[in-house]
Amino acid sequence: MPTFLPPRKIILDTDPGGDDIFALLWLQSLIRQNLAELVAVTTAAGNVNAERTFASASQVLGLGRLHHIEVGRGVIPTENLTEDASHIHGKDGMGGLANTLPPPTHDYQTARQSDDIIIDHLQASPGEITLVAIGPLTNLAAAETKVPGILRQAKDIVIMGGAFQCHGNITPHAEFNIWFNPHAADIVFKSRDDVVIVPMDVSTQLIFTQDLAHAATRNHPNSPCGVFLKQLCKFMIRSALTYRETNGVPGFLVHDAATIACLFYPETLLWKRSYVQVETQGHWTRGHTLFDRRHKANVNTNAWVAMQVEAIALFTNFVEDLNILNDYLVENSPPVEPS
Repeated sequence: MPTFLPPRKIILDTDPGGDDIFALLWLQSLIRQNLAELVAVTTAAGNVNAERTFASASQVLGLGRLHHIEVGRGVIPTENLTEDASHIHGKDGMGGLANTLPPPTHDYQTARQSDDIIIDHLQASPGEITLVAIGPLTNLAAAETKVPGILRQAKDIVIMGGAFQCHGNITPHAEFNIWFNPHAADIVFKSRDDVVIVPMDVSTQLIFTQDLAHAATRNHPNSPCGVFLKQLCKFMIRSALTYRETNGVPGFLVHDAATIACLFYPETLLWKRSYVQVETQGHWTRGHTLFDRRHKANVNTNAWVAMQVEAIALFTNFVEDLNILNDYLVENSPPVEPS
């Protein structure tokens, strides 16, 4: 007889961000299929400022009727960083679509800090919770600094970040999440010997098109979730083409979705065991991630790095799971009150 495992417990650390939102929607589908349990969403400054990423996370959870999930407010980086990615994602992080969603139900001013949420849950459930970090690693590093060794209490740490054998997307060498706070990344990479990293080497192969968006909403294209998904996709495609991110292919890169595939569809990715380091000092190479590719014994390792992806297989699962979420929300929508 098959053995049915309990849902995987996840804390999602995120800085929504268009591709973050698609990852969160995918995760919500897996929650509705009883494959995942979302313990909390911890937000971080990154694509946009900390208050806006908090509001966006609350709104996207509301879209999926998961208002009860706690949302943490991001730890503000100690470095004076002013450049975000609002030119890519829009000032609200979702292409100006924030006003099309229900307002946030979580209060930024009274919310707990993200690092405290991470610490409390890892201490309460050691070895049970997977940390999925799809933004800058400020919150995870703050938790590790506050309680040294706390990140070793996570079951796994899965990170979207880095660029190893490809160019970066914020500098020629660096990927945005690592570049935004390289000192935080350095702390997290050194916290344990099995960090899972999904870098741009694979995510640049994940071009999500408008046709895929239509396929992902085919059963209920005019539902609130379906309309939002397609509108966000349209905005992100326009942005990706403007900044030449997809070599002219009309689509956008769903970088962060690859972390969800890593956990639930691991057969779509091929891995390399490595010792990963991050450049924290270089003027031209700040945030550069690297590992030693020479042919020699690799006795000190700290990470698994995704190096190849079966994009068709990943998108097949992604599209069908988004359909399941959209179908669920339509079929379980609250009754309309008579006017």
